[in-house]
Amino acid sequence: MANRHTRADPQAEREAARYEHPIPSREYLLQQLSASAGPLTHEELCRVLGLEEPAGREALRRRLRAMVRDGQVIENRSGGYGVLDKMNLVKGRVSGHPEGFGFVITGGGEPDIFLSSRQMRRVMTGDLVVVRIAGFDRRGRPEGSLVEVLEHGTRELVGRYFTEGGIHFVRPDNPAITQDVLIAAEDTGGARAGQMVLVEITRQPSRHSQPAGRIARVLGDHLAPGMEIEIAVHNFALPHVWSREALAQVRRLPKQVGAADCQGRFDLRELPLVTIDGEDARDFDDAVYCRRLRLGGWSLVVAIADVGHYVPIGSALDAEAWQRGNSVYFPGHVVPMLPEALSNGLCSLNPEVDRLCMVCEMRVDRSGEVRDFKFYEAVMHSRARLTYTQVAALMAQRQDPDSPVRRQFRGLVDQIDALQDLYLLLHKARERRGAIDFETGETRILFDAERKIDRIVPAERTDAHRLIEECMLRANVCAAQLLAGGKLPALYRVHEGPPAERLANLREFLGELGLGLPGGDEPTPEDFQGVLAEIAGRPDAAIIQSVMLRAMSQARYQADNLGHFGLNYPAYTHFTSPIRRYPDLLVHRGIRALLRSGARSRQLRRHPDAERGAMGQLYPYDRAAMDSAGLQCSMTERRADEATRSVVHWLKCEYLLEHVGDQFVGVVVGVTSFGLFVELEEIYVEGLVHITNLPKDYYHHEPAHHRLIGERTRQTFRLGDRLRVQVARVDLDDRKIDFELIDRATAPRRGAEPRPSADDTRRGPRKRKAASGSQPPRKGPGRDGRGRAAGRKGGARR
Repeated sequence: MANRHTRADPQAEREAARYEHPIPSREYLLQQLSASAGPLTHEELCRVLGLEEPAGREALRRRLRAMVRDGQVIENRSGGYGVLDKMNLVKGRVSGHPEGFGFVITGGGEPDIFLSSRQMRRVMTGDLVVVRIAGFDRRGRPEGSLVEVLEHGTRELVGRYFTEGGIHFVRPDNPAITQDVLIAAEDTGGARAGQMVLVEITRQPSRHSQPAGRIARVLGDHLAPGMEIEIAVHNFALPHVWSREALAQVRRLPKQVGAADCQGRFDLRELPLVTIDGEDARDFDDAVYCRRLRLGGWSLVVAIADVGHYVPIGSALDAEAWQRGNSVYFPGHVVPMLPEALSNGLCSLNPEVDRLCMVCEMRVDRSGEVRDFKFYEAVMHSRARLTYTQVAALMAQRQDPDSPVRRQFRGLVDQIDALQDLYLLLHKARERRGAIDFETGETRILFDAERKIDRIVPAERTDAHRLIEECMLRANVCAAQLLAGGKLPALYRVHEGPPAERLANLREFLGELGLGLPGGDEPTPEDFQGVLAEIAGRPDAAIIQSVMLRAMSQARYQADNLGHFGLNYPAYTHFTSPIRRYPDLLVHRGIRALLRSGARSRQLRRHPDAERGAMGQLYPYDRAAMDSAGLQCSMTERRADEATRSVVHWLKCEYLLEHVGDQFVGVVVGVTSFGLFVELEEIYVEGLVHITNLPKDYYHHEPAHHRLIGERTRQTFRLGDRLRVQVARVDLDDRKIDFELIDRATAPRRGAEPRPSADDTRRGPRKRKAASGSQPPRKGPGRDGRGRAAGRKGGARR
């Protein structure tokens, strides 16, 4: 097809290779539309491009339709095609709000676009849309008007089924979807009113109609045991069903490590490696061994499960792991990244069985600094599966060799003692480095024999936890240094310093307490750690730490190595948990590629019988692939965190249902313009004291100081205040707990236990729950909104 575009199109060669009759590339079409005086119709584009043959004209029509579908161009009412930025249009994903309005998230640093509740009637959260900037609201936010829905993001949802006045409908459990889904009488699937159901959307919302659907599955009664996990799995779109291809791949795997698997690997089966995990752990990623060196210093061996050996690049299992991104740990239940045959079996470093592993062997000097390291592939045989509790007891009773626990593990006590000595050096090195050492408070939910919540208790963190954490940190740093030195496109764990606005607010808060944060516009981790050292022992230390923690940026995965601010490392990655995290699996693949491609490095220890291959075949990832992996893995991590928080909050709401009317003492852990979030002491459940429940006054919110001040009385409520409150209402549907203020507690103020951390924790608790009950619908089926109060966790659904 010798047309004008074949000479001018910069991608003409690519199109000619793909199609027998090449058509203008998308890039060239966008260039032509951008350069035109206005939108061009199909006919006008054919004339501009010199397309005269029917086949070429039809191919252009199909390409334009595909570009409209993908949001690259838009078609106006006159049939003209134009690029979005020339037509004052923006593409993005809809994010709904419980109050009925929403936003279009555009990404790329651009501000979110506000959508009114009227505009939101036509869409649901997750939809990909094109909007026109129609103006700005009173807060100065750009306000959008929907032009087109490019892709519907909600194909099914979980909700509660009701029937009222002959009308059948499902109220979505996801607070971001405020529209009821209408159900035809013949599509109720045998559900009973009040039950939780899975709905398949058969009609998306529009300007004139609500969404409609059919009940695909009845999940069970509203408060049935485990219902909160079913709901979270669907609300957060967690992949949880294995493909047939993945299951078939698992069936073809051997049941145990064979001789052929060990070929080309170093044999560590005589080395007394041990795993150290929580009592409820079922998958064991890492094993450790430590010994003193004769000339001084230490040898530390960290062996990590070699998942990559069993999950080839591009396989069905690899595709499943990519979609999941990580395992999701709920109370009493896990949605694993890999099938159980791998995660708890062939890849797990179970005791007294051979297992394949990737090893980081480090030489640590007398000051606790890693002076040299090597990576290599090996086969190992774990000597014991130890728990944190056991190791903590071994460390605490070191001076009593006849204690029961040291007699029980007499064959391992020398190694545990060596690990303890090394840990003390590593911890001192951490202090010298100036890493920020936040002490975060975690809780565990304990259940009774009927799987009902018995109580919520603090999770103890011992030196055994810190010992393993320090070993894993060093292995992760070595992996990052190896990949950076090998010039491979890789995925790093990046944690940047605090944003300027949060930093200013933090300094204002600290200044009022007589504290200062040095470092000017770019404080260092050492500056933050200096403040933490200064406040040690103060009664409000945990509150100050909590505010400092909130000033931090969120850690993420990306291809650009920007270092880890919180840990104060110039390069950091995740290498030690490939069973449960996809980024670690990618890092293992990079290291294996360096080992087997013949790359020259003193940090690689190759077995003489190891296979050799081309780098491109062993590691077919370029920079673009790593950029994509960073976005995907960061998204799945946030998704897992949100799903887990949702389940835990459900459980806590359910637990408090039996305490309505009871009084407790709690600590203010959040201050907003609409009230105080209070965490109850002893039971660690959070709820809202609404501003209307405070002593009568007009209150002004000072966010930098985390306080509310009464205009008339000057009465002040601030972060860390201890209050006596009464549980006034618990709404499980909205995950909303309301407290009423009784009075101020008289005992000394306790510091609030901060919940997040500057980086993710290695392991989390895994629990479950049980209950039964029902609540009536909050409104009739003819309305869109639910009138939920705005807020964060404890005050409303998040």
